[in-house]
Amino acid sequence: MEAACYPSPIRPGRTRVGWIGIGVMGSAMVARVLAAGYAVAVYARSPAKGEHLRRAGARFLASPADVALSSDVVFTMVGHPSDVRSVVLDPTTGVLSSLSEHGVLVDFTSSHPALAREIAGTARTKSCWSIDAPVSGGDAGARDGKLAIFTGGDEHVIEWLRPLFEVMGRPTYMGGPGSGQSSKIANQIVVGANLMALSEAIVFAQKAGLERRDFFEAVRAGAAGTKVMELFGGKVMERDYEPGGMAEYIVKDLGMGLDEEGVVLPGAALNRQMFLGMVANGDGKLGIHGLVTVIERMNNMDA
Repeated sequence: MEAACYPSPIRPGRTRVGWIGIGVMGSAMVARVLAAGYAVAVYARSPAKGEHLRRAGARFLASPADVALSSDVVFTMVGHPSDVRSVVLDPTTGVLSSLSEHGVLVDFTSSHPALAREIAGTARTKSCWSIDAPVSGGDAGARDGKLAIFTGGDEHVIEWLRPLFEVMGRPTYMGGPGSGQSSKIANQIVVGANLMALSEAIVFAQKAGLERRDFFEAVRAGAAGTKVMELFGGKVMERDYEPGGMAEYIVKDLGMGLDEEGVVLPGAALNRQMFLGMVANGDGKLGIHGLVTVIERMNNMDA
């Protein structure tokens, strides 16, 4: 980004922020941006869900294009690549239909690297910028501002965005357009494998006659302890499967990894099948840590 495009650094009271998507993650993230003192314009398909954000000062508008028209930076946090395409590239209502010259789009959605590259190319034809910046850390990370943010795109633009990113977590530059999305897919491969291991270990421990919480407390500080166990272990012990990230979304993420040509991922393929089992059981909108319910059913245990 040329210095002439943005002579002033990002700061509350000056930088106008737009936000699209207020699900579990998006709602918590935009709440932090509002609390940091930024003026935020929001578009949501179900605006009634954002009444708490309205009370905190958010201004709700009628379309993504309306949000873009009144923003310097627009963040998107929606569900699937098809949603990203719709809210960003629709020629009438999409963000890029009205984002001002030198405006910046940041997509937090876990989406496809090829789509991120397409959007970045389209943005440049309009003298705008697009950054793909999917996140990891779940609902707790979103609430606490401790998300890992994988950024792809122009490094100078990403550095300019740092004050906003740091309201929500820790940004890491991963490379050119699409690199953030590729990083998130790789992240989900690790998360899925760890959740599978945690789920199987808990079921094995119970079958062996161990009390599940005693087992969890015994192993969490040892070599078996992981960030996945820290984030989700307590919820699994309480059978609390409220979503931070929904199972249907990790099915999407792992599927995008398996779609990549030239790479064989047998573990990711197996994990995806197990999460598809959650979806088939009617649990696709539960949190990803509900994977243990699939293993329990396979072992004729009450989920």
